[in-house]
Amino acid sequence: MKPVYKRMLKALAQKSSGEKEWSVYMLRCEGGSLYTGIAKDVEARLAAHRSGKGAAYTRTHAPLGLVYEQAGYTRSEALVREAAIKSLPKERKEALTRPPAPSARAGTRRPRGSRRSR
Repeated sequence: MKPVYKRMLKALAQKSSGEKEWSVYMLRCEGGSLYTGIAKDVEARLAAHRSGKGAAYTRTHAPLGLVYEQAGYTRSEALVREAAIKSLPKERKEALTRPPAPSARAGTRRPRGSRRSR
């Protein structure tokens, strides 16, 4: 990423104020590619992408579906998160689209501070 963009994103992150109504999302597109964007209404934005009125990229790489969404950002926070995702290698982006694997030891740990009865 160019240094000028890094400075801009850093400044945006520092002045993050406003309503947390923005989401960061990823779409799976034809050919297996991923498109990352931000929106207040992700479903409406997906409809725009599908109708050809979204981003230039999705006009030539038709979106197949929503694979990732993270809500609760201000606009500037969403832009910073979007840039962070876009800078990840494809393998890391793909990892975001998968649900977390259940732990093999899930449910076997005692709560902190508890003792076994003897």
